[in-house]
Amino acid sequence: MHLSILLPAIVNGVLNGALYALIALGLTLVYGVLHIINFAHGTLLTAALFAAFFMHQMLGLDPYLAVFILTPAFFVVGYALQRFIIGPASHGNDGNILLVTLGLAVIIENALLFAFRGDTRTIDVAYSFAVVPIAGMFISVPRLVGFGGAVAVALLLWWLLSLTDTGKAIRAVAKEKLGAELSGIDVAHIYAVTFGLGTACVAIAACLLIPTYYVNPHVGNAFVLIAFTTVVLGGMGSIPGALLGGLFVGLVESLCGLYLGESLGQIGIFLMFILVLLFHPNGLLGERA
Repeated sequence: MHLSILLPAIVNGVLNGALYALIALGLTLVYGVLHIINFAHGTLLTAALFAAFFMHQMLGLDPYLAVFILTPAFFVVGYALQRFIIGPASHGNDGNILLVTLGLAVIIENALLFAFRGDTRTIDVAYSFAVVPIAGMFISVPRLVGFGGAVAVALLLWWLLSLTDTGKAIRAVAKEKLGAELSGIDVAHIYAVTFGLGTACVAIAACLLIPTYYVNPHVGNAFVLIAFTTVVLGGMGSIPGALLGGLFVGLVESLCGLYLGESLGQIGIFLMFILVLLFHPNGLLGERA
């Protein structure tokens, strides 16, 4: 295939993969500390997309500005869900946490379906179809912004986890919950902060997605499947792995779509997922349990 076709596909795949990585960052952060898969992650993304949509429709707020409102708002939502619903309902049993997050996913999705029906909605902003010419290619401006946003969030999470007292407490709880508790760390609070950070990540992703994507009550399900694949590929609990895995997943999807057709683009993602589980289950940057 000619390089003029192949190179734009590679670049677009990497840019799309950055948004997958951003969604996966929240999922892998929650897994790394709580050691559970958050089944409500996709529906929280859907809720954030609806929030960004209605902030634009009702208040005229640009999605890229809405991120400064929705990020702290969804952090509070995530914190409250973990502290006052998921934590107490689990009774210290990880299996219960899985069931509670699954129940939350069903409740949130059906509440959105009841409130907004199954209609698909989009917004119209001036830059939705804007492109910039780079090296003979025309690159989507929203995708470039999404790539920059994903890298920025990954760097902020690295800074938070590595260089702040809260981050050190999060890493301590992730490494040894009982030891952290004995040293005076409020484990329930750290769990809630971690869940809040994961939920804040999906709010950022929603604000970066909505200019070029649609929203309906089921849209988060497709993204969470790809995000889970990204987490496994990068290594469960690894933030750099989630970023690298997301870029790789986006690249594979783009190339498979190019060679097999757009409707079959995701075949490569899930084939890669199976191969990783078979031959390298720790992922690219994951640690052996």
